[in-house]
Amino acid sequence: MFRRGSELNRLAKAAILAAPQMTIICHGPARSGQKLMREAHTGPEHAGMRVDRVASLLFDDHSRMVLTRAIEDGFLTLDGSLTKPSYRVHGSEVLRLDLAETPRVEDLPQSIPLDICHEDDDVIVLNKPAGLIVHPGAGNPDRTLVNGLLAHRPALNQLPRAGVVHRLDKETSGIMIVATSSRAHATFIGALSERSIRRSYVAVVEGRLVSGAEYRQPIGRDPHHRVRQAVREDGKPAHTSVRVRERFRGHTLIQADLHTGRTHQIRVHLAHAGYPLVGDSTYGARGRLPPRPTPDLVQIIRAFRRQALHAESISFEHPGTGESMAFTARWPGDFAVLVAELTADLKLHERDS
Repeated sequence: MFRRGSELNRLAKAAILAAPQMTIICHGPARSGQKLMREAHTGPEHAGMRVDRVASLLFDDHSRMVLTRAIEDGFLTLDGSLTKPSYRVHGSEVLRLDLAETPRVEDLPQSIPLDICHEDDDVIVLNKPAGLIVHPGAGNPDRTLVNGLLAHRPALNQLPRAGVVHRLDKETSGIMIVATSSRAHATFIGALSERSIRRSYVAVVEGRLVSGAEYRQPIGRDPHHRVRQAVREDGKPAHTSVRVRERFRGHTLIQADLHTGRTHQIRVHLAHAGYPLVGDSTYGARGRLPPRPTPDLVQIIRAFRRQALHAESISFEHPGTGESMAFTARWPGDFAVLVAELTADLKLHERDS
């Protein structure tokens, strides 16, 4: 119940004196999942600091990672305008945070089959199937890789996100590494930042690439579609190396090596170049077919409902022993069948021509 009159004024004044940089705008009692809008005022002591750093100081009940994502998604604004996490504040702005207040839920161990390629005291290497979400989030509270890891190795509950240090999209299959010790977690986070972990993907794209290419266009959030990324002049640096493995009549099997780790990076770079991944309707795939395709190829292309992308290999230095390690994940069945049918279609038409 709201208090009125002099008592309200006295309480408001006391609140301002106690916390002069923060204002909470919430109509009625906050409930789980309700939008809670909060404002914070930057001061002279914040001048020259990154806005994501300032936000972590002013909204200290949220992690910096959460606040950075809120900035990127447009839920944390500066003076009512979108900004970038790296923007330097002047010390006289208003930050506004608009996030759902939800109680923290402990990730629960759940029995989920894991295709483990290697496991020791510091690292698990596994082959993630398409369709498996890496960690719990909005709309996906459980049945994720993290839940499966906690069931497989309960001690992982002592590490952030059960030791997961990088992720794959839900519908991307392939190789992943998971830290199983604090030492390994810190080492892998540093190695990813220094780009010393080498990751290679295979994909099938619509269209015939003439040759390999280096894609260096910066990537950021698509301003018109929140679930998409896009090539943007003000985006983050991104670099993907692509080489051709096999050309078919209307498609190409490529290898893509990541030098950076932007969200949807391979999908965005290839789509921007005019070669969307087979099945990736989010980035413009249209179910393209070559002239006079075989009936089997038509059926397979039309039935392929995910991006044809597989994290094939990874190499890194073992965080405990320093040994160089490399692993390859076999292709999933749907990807292997797609490539086999494209190959059969090519050979059939070469024989008939």
